[in-house]
Amino acid sequence: MKLEQIYTPCLAHAAYYLESDGEVALFDPLRDPRPYLEKAKENNATIHYIFETHFHADFVSGHLDIARQSGAQIVYGPTAQPMFEAIIAKDNQEFRLGKCKIKAIHTPGHTLESTVYLITDENGKQTSLITGDTLFIGDVGRPDLAQHVIADLTEDRLASMLYHSLKNKILPLDDTLIIYPNHGAGSACGKNISKKTKDTLGNQKKTNYALNPKLSESEFKALLLSGLAPPPQYFPSNVLLNIQGYTSHEDVLKKSNKPLSISEFISLYQNANPILLDTREAEQFAAAHIPNSINIGLNGNFAPWVGEIIRNINQPILLICNKNTEQEAIIRLARIGYDGVLGYLENGFETWEKEHKNIAHSARINAHEFSKLIENKSTHILDVRKKSEFDSQHVIDSQNIPLNQLESQLNQIPRDKPFILVCVGGYRSMIAASILKKHGINNFVDIRGGISAIKKTPITLTTYQEPISYL
Repeated sequence: MKLEQIYTPCLAHAAYYLESDGEVALFDPLRDPRPYLEKAKENNATIHYIFETHFHADFVSGHLDIARQSGAQIVYGPTAQPMFEAIIAKDNQEFRLGKCKIKAIHTPGHTLESTVYLITDENGKQTSLITGDTLFIGDVGRPDLAQHVIADLTEDRLASMLYHSLKNKILPLDDTLIIYPNHGAGSACGKNISKKTKDTLGNQKKTNYALNPKLSESEFKALLLSGLAPPPQYFPSNVLLNIQGYTSHEDVLKKSNKPLSISEFISLYQNANPILLDTREAEQFAAAHIPNSINIGLNGNFAPWVGEIIRNINQPILLICNKNTEQEAIIRLARIGYDGVLGYLENGFETWEKEHKNIAHSARINAHEFSKLIENKSTHILDVRKKSEFDSQHVIDSQNIPLNQLESQLNQIPRDKPFILVCVGGYRSMIAASILKKHGINNFVDIRGGISAIKKTPITLTTYQEPISYL
């Protein structure tokens, strides 16, 4: 038996490839079917099952395309009601794969249909538990996501379900089991997920607050429900795509992976009301970009930030990319259901620069320049990190508007004096800069390297206080 974790850092997502005796089961695959199909082909194996732990909110699963191309059966846990053919497993139902077994254990709480899968190897030993969003390393799945899709479902009710799922279904299992969750640190599906992507159940029983057997149900719910940030706005749309179905990945690539001449690009911009999405690195965008374009770089958490910033999942999009990264951008957009790419500017910004004189810029300063500017105590600083990041450490007297709230709080931004944008490393501050410039706000600079660079300046100890006591 071979069980492999396939981790995608930009989504903090883990899929799983299980193979035994030439038969394969996939767990929570991403939308692009090629890596999974190619892996099975290389191993001269056949994909028999695609197990889904739940209806995902943060990505569009590859279950439909993989099933169509491989003939595999899709499996969900009890209560799931997909709008396509699938096996709806009973609680504790077992599936044989080669010489191993997979048991579906219903663990409602993150969602109603949430299910974990217990793996038994060829020797009859229970070895692994694929936990989806029921149990992470150091955390558990937040119980407030499904309520955004099912109107009469409350987070309190789901939290109660999760308490009993953990207590009655997970805690009794053997400590030697390896826990394989659907996400690692950075995912919005939990509030404090570890950077580790696997661990033993025994160690999690010792270290994961949610598995403390002494917690009462009310104590568990109080811990679980405190400090939950609003879920990303694109999550409900992804859930519905996973329930209802979606355009095949192959068709999305055929439609979107299309080079556009400068005249075609301008014509679509004038007539299709698209977003101009520039996926180059922040420094390139700052130096020169197409006016009114939004910068979300492929070198960061590209897809999640697209989902936060571009609020309409069906929004037409024109891409400006570095050469040979266009298809990667389209694939990453499709992973979260953004299938509206009309094409990309052939040869990227270089084409625009050669043939069009209308070019915009965004001013940046380095941390040492910033240290000189803040000697003037009237300098205004706008920090676009999450509130939790800001609360732990920030420049004294700075203003916090999290990036995902920036466009809705433009009235809070000073127009009558210069200000400075800051984030952790300059990635989010350039996204913010592009949004502000699109709305005609230009009286700012952002800090190259962000907070990380500022910490290395001589003024660090007098510029920061930790923890913040006056918030």
